[in-house]
Amino acid sequence: MPHQHNHSHAPASYNRAFALGILLNIGFVIIEFGYGMAADSLALIADAGHNLSDVFSLLLAWGAAALTTISATDQRTYGYRKATVLAALISAFVLLLALAGIAWEAIERLADPQPIEGLTMIVVAAIGVVINTATALLFLKGQKQDLNIRGAFLHMAADAAVSLGVVIAGLAIFWGNWLWLDPAISLVIVVVVFMSTWSLLRDSLNYAMDGVPHHISTPQVRRYLENLPDVKAIHDLHIWPLSTTNIAMSVHLVIDGDQINNQLLSDIQSYCHDNFGIDHATIQVENTLSDNHCQLNNQGHHP
Repeated sequence: MPHQHNHSHAPASYNRAFALGILLNIGFVIIEFGYGMAADSLALIADAGHNLSDVFSLLLAWGAAALTTISATDQRTYGYRKATVLAALISAFVLLLALAGIAWEAIERLADPQPIEGLTMIVVAAIGVVINTATALLFLKGQKQDLNIRGAFLHMAADAAVSLGVVIAGLAIFWGNWLWLDPAISLVIVVVVFMSTWSLLRDSLNYAMDGVPHHISTPQVRRYLENLPDVKAIHDLHIWPLSTTNIAMSVHLVIDGDQINNQLLSDIQSYCHDNFGIDHATIQVENTLSDNHCQLNNQGHHP
């Protein structure tokens, strides 16, 4: 089945989303800190500090996306595209640390339930739901194709869920004095967000190690290349991510005849682009008319 690949570039299409998301969250941090000081609530002040980490995460993702626009150099021949992979990896680790902190606090509160600190806490949490949900929606579409955008999305979605949990628990405590509900909801949210975060960590680690992206089947690519006209064999097929949105491939084709068919090369690049989402295909052509002296082929370690 053809792979529908998104070739829009994050820096161009998400500059406004990042800027708006950062402004919204800075505004929320100021509001939350102000209410925390007014209500003498350490919980609100601490949460304001946590939400400040979201601003950092958005800045990290935006900076990484911006680095992809820097031209390649003799020293960095692929430019700085890999920065998006590192940003996604850092985002995953930061999210896991945040989830661990929330889980630890929830377990402590289960052992010693504490009431939500008044109506102020619920109102501020409700504001957090609106702001974090609005920010997450800015990245909803792009997070399906870009690990870097997915990291930003998960940070905001997780905070929206935590804030919603505070609102629900706060109302339930006011009505029914169910003190255990607040930490219980927090633990449920941690489990749900952890599953998505684990997926982000797994994929970003795979990208960092130049692993084949999960949506590309190497055997399918190999079969396509081996079944091309005049192609007798292939070797040294490599597929790896240049960034969270750009995929590269290199391969050696052994063909009959001594003519290089430029149209064939163009057709391969177009097919790989349209069906596998491979943006950057480098193809070396060798022929069967004489002994193949390709050092990579003769070393016997190629896939």
